[in-house]
Amino acid sequence: MVRSWTVVIPVKRLGLAKTRLRGAVPPDRHPDLALAMVRDTAAAVLSATAVAGLIVVTDDPAVGGAVRELGAEVVPDPGGGLNAAMRFGADQAAGLGAYRAVLAGDLPALRPEQLDEALGRVSARSFVPDAAGTGTVLLAAPPGPALDPRFGGPSAAAHAASGAVRLVRKWPGLRQDVDTAADLDAVLTLGAGRRTCELLRDLGLTTECAPAA
Repeated sequence: MVRSWTVVIPVKRLGLAKTRLRGAVPPDRHPDLALAMVRDTAAAVLSATAVAGLIVVTDDPAVGGAVRELGAEVVPDPGGGLNAAMRFGADQAAGLGAYRAVLAGDLPALRPEQLDEALGRVSARSFVPDAAGTGTVLLAAPPGPALDPRFGGPSAAAHAASGAVRLVRKWPGLRQDVDTAADLDAVLTLGAGRRTCELLRDLGLTTECAPAA
């Protein structure tokens, strides 16, 4: 598979990220968990054979430093919220002439081959719903059309209504984002990435790590 896709991940400042997960880990380790999930997601993306590059849109210096070490490009958040960050990363930083995809940053069980398979099915602006079927974990477009992200709330319905093609396969690691403690349990069952699993093991929340491939 040709490395043709530029993937964009927007990341809030760690102190503001994943607020619904508060209580799943001690408060002082919440930023560590958010960062571990971003790092595992980024590592999986950069290992995908369809991916030419990763752009992370963030103003958090810890996030920027961590993903640069993995090989990602970092661009500043333009402000205006999640969708504005995605548009900036995909349509401006990557450019309308590129194969562009925006991806959730909380997919610690993501397998590169699942991302490869999903991107390989994109021939028009398309999206992959989350495991619950209501949110969106991936929105992708070939060269030409603006990405037009509509994340937030029931975004799967919003993307479908906007004309995006719905792509649904098993892809458990790609579709399982982490918003709640139950989601965290789900990714541990699937096999969370090394950084997420090691953090949770250190906190006594799991006894062993089944590493994500």
